[in-house]
Parts: sequence; C-alpha cells; structure tokens
Amino acid sequence: MDLSHLGVPTGPMTRIHGGFANRMYRLDTERGSFAVKELNLVDRRWAYRVEDVFRFERAAFEAGIPMPEPVSASHDTLVHQWVEGETVPEAPVAAEYAFEVGEILARIHALDVAWTDAPSEEPTSRDWPELAARAVATGQPWADELASRVETFLAIADFVDTCERPGPVVLTHRDIQPWNLLARRGRPVVLDWELSGMLDLSGELGSTALSLAKGPGFEGIERDIFRTVLDGYVAGGGALPAAGPSWFVYIVGGWLGHTRWNILRCLAGVEAGTGPGLALSHESVRNGLRGLPDLFGRLPELQALLM
Repeated sequence: MDLSHLGVPTGPMTRIHGGFANRMYRLDTERGSFAVKELNLVDRRWAYRVEDVFRFERAAFEAGIPMPEPVSASHDTLVHQWVEGETVPEAPVAAEYAFEVGEILARIHALDVAWTDAPSEEPTSRDWPELAARAVATGQPWADELASRVETFLAIADFVDTCERPGPVVLTHRDIQPWNLLARRGRPVVLDWELSGMLDLSGELGSTALSLAKGPGFEGIERDIFRTVLDGYVAGGGALPAAGPSWFVYIVGGWLGHTRWNILRCLAGVEAGTGPGLALSHESVRNGLRGLPDLFGRLPELQALLM
C-alpha cells in the first residue's frame, strides 16, 4: 500500500482486529489519524467497485451524512479519516438512535449519484451436501452441525432465489449493522461503505431495522425499536414499501452467502493473507449454522413486525 500522500508516520501502522471480510489498520501521521482498509481481493464473492463506492461516499459526506471523511481509494485500499466513537453492541439500540438511523437511510436514498447497473445476481449455491461431506472428511469441528442442517440450508437457498422483490430499487449502503456503526455523543456514525450498491428498498429497511432491534439471537426482538427505525425513515422523507417476506430476504441471503464463504475458507485450512483470520471464520460458520435456521424459522413472526 502506497500511503505516502497521508504524510509522515509518527509511529507504526497498527492492525485493528475484528473485521469480517477485510483488514483494518490505524495510521497516525503528522497530518492526522487515518483508517486504512486493505480489501480482500483473493476470494471475495463479488468484485469491489472501489471507484463507484468512493464517489458515492464523497457525495454522502458532502451531503452531511455522519460518517468518516473519505480520503482516497485504490484498487485494494480505502482510506478515511479516523473517527473516535463508542462501538455499538449487538443489542437493541436506544429509540433516539434508531430513529436517527432511519432518517439517515432516507437521506442516503435521496442522494443523486450516478451508478452503473450491477450485473445480475447468480443463482444461490446449492452445494450444501457436498460442503457437508467435505467438512466431515476433513474433521471440521462443526461438521456434524452442518450435516444435520443440509435440508434446511437448501430450503433457505430456495427462499432466497424465489422470493419476489417488489422494489423500488435504491442506491444505498447495503450493510448498516451494529458492527458498521459507531455512537458519537449518542448519535450514529456510519462506517464501512464498500458494499454499497443497488438494493431492493424493503431488503435494506428490513435488514437495518431488525439488526438494531435485536440482541445476538432472535428471542428478544423489540418491536418498538424496529418500528422506530421505520418512523425515522418516513420522517426523513422516505416512503415505506409494501409489507412482505422481501423485507427479510436480503439479510437471509447475505448471511447464507457469508456462511458458505467462511466454510470454504475453513475447508482450505490455511491462514489466508487477507480477510478474517481462520479462527474468526470458524466462529462465523458456527454462528451461521445455528443462527440462520432460527432466523428462517421466524420469518412469519418477523413479518408480523410490519403490520
């Protein structure tokens, strides 16, 4: 990474652990502090659109969206000003925080930014029986769990591929989750924009509202917080799409793909030079094998949140 444009370092660049897809570093120079993200280009499920994302980020920042200032972008690196703030735990957020996130989403969706059409999505992978067999053969610690849930994961793949997405489609962040947010003086700061792109509005709203209204599992979903995110969206000038399963297909499909990606990394059995460490991939697999079937089984209950 050529970071000479950031100034003369005042100390070594330090890695910030915990990223689920890429690697983050902090660099302090005589010009300030910077968050340097090294993009994983080796085994991603899709190519990053770095130039498009950076242009979208600049437009959002200039429009006053609370976020770190985008500084520079190259094919494998994104740089932002470092922002101090409190991490957001995976737990229901305060009502004021939820409302403001909803308003921020409406403001993001109102941005007038040109975006080239994304390629059509490929059908969801259905190689779960083969992955289970490989997991057993290689002695993965979660192999029995995967083998016992193969039929469920095939049913989840069918749901992702067949669920109707009524639109509208909006240009958006696509990943506003607790781990991509900070709280600064109690107010939201939106991080990690590299997955930005076009998305069915209901999927964006359902994913965001659900993630801010629940804890690590799905037992303690706070309906009032879920609805407050949507109230903020309407107050910010947005219009809610019709209720239906499409509100949750994006979070289900994204988690399904993320779980499969980490399974493949674990089956490879080597510590990759980019992306999450092998231990974090194993943790992500376990979370997916246990959490996804629970989420899928609760879809009727989740749709009731929309009424």
